[in-house]
Amino acid sequence: MSLTIAQFEILVRIERHQDQKHSQRDLAKALNVSLGVINKTIQELIEKELISALGNSRYEITLKGYEWLEPYRVKKAIFMAAGFGSRMVPVTLNTPKPLITVHGKKIIETLLDAVLEAGINEIVIVRGYLSEQFDVLLKKYPMIRFIENPIYNEANNISSAYLVRDELANAYMLESDLVLYNKEIIRKYEYSSNYTGKKVSVTDDWCFETKKDIITKVKVGGSDVHHMYGISYWSKEDAEQMSKDIEDVFHSPGGKERYWDEVPLKACINHYAIRIRPVNEGDVIEIDTFNELKQIDPIYNV
Repeated sequence: MSLTIAQFEILVRIERHQDQKHSQRDLAKALNVSLGVINKTIQELIEKELISALGNSRYEITLKGYEWLEPYRVKKAIFMAAGFGSRMVPVTLNTPKPLITVHGKKIIETLLDAVLEAGINEIVIVRGYLSEQFDVLLKKYPMIRFIENPIYNEANNISSAYLVRDELANAYMLESDLVLYNKEIIRKYEYSSNYTGKKVSVTDDWCFETKKDIITKVKVGGSDVHHMYGISYWSKEDAEQMSKDIEDVFHSPGGKERYWDEVPLKACINHYAIRIRPVNEGDVIEIDTFNELKQIDPIYNV
């Protein structure tokens, strides 16, 4: 009971937009594949009785279709929110970076709202710096479970990943300093382990090299690459391997100084086949510095 990636992506799109028309041309554009692939895949889904054609470019997922999607369901969202955010001083002197407001909304809330809208109700936040301030989120998001990172100021964010290393199965891992504008980046279902990235001609930031949609290298700066965003998903199988790899790297010489992403993307990259999941300009914004914050929200220009 397995789906091809094309079958999966069409099912997910129909499920997310049940009241919309889905012309083959629109599907081809949205999924960046040919009309021929779309036509073939829709016929496969109909023949397997996973969707029903209602006419006028409308489709309905059958009960069998939902059963086939279920193994791909995302079960949890884990937020990395323990750090200080030194480059955001002075606003982070009294407020953790994820709780800073941008256009009247806390940064982390843009992600939390998308997670809940996708039907993901198990939410874990790893907190450290000014941890008690995160309690304010419980009023709106009472399902949050906090995990304390007592060494957030002594180690890199691998210390937070270490604390949740056994909770990664079928889970999103999200950096909490991302302002999410396109909620559809967070989905109810994911096909396989992946990182989000935006295709760029050149960047001086963290980025991915890829081959046939598989990440082959992570580095700082490059051309014809995908700009890296801190939203990733981990399948059950990869999560089991990741738990071992995070523990090994964390306890290795210099391991506590690593970014957690370096475990699957550098130190142990041969253990995984991580797909790139493309995002578009404006879908998500990473605010790294106070100057960037001022450019995005003029309320800080005082």
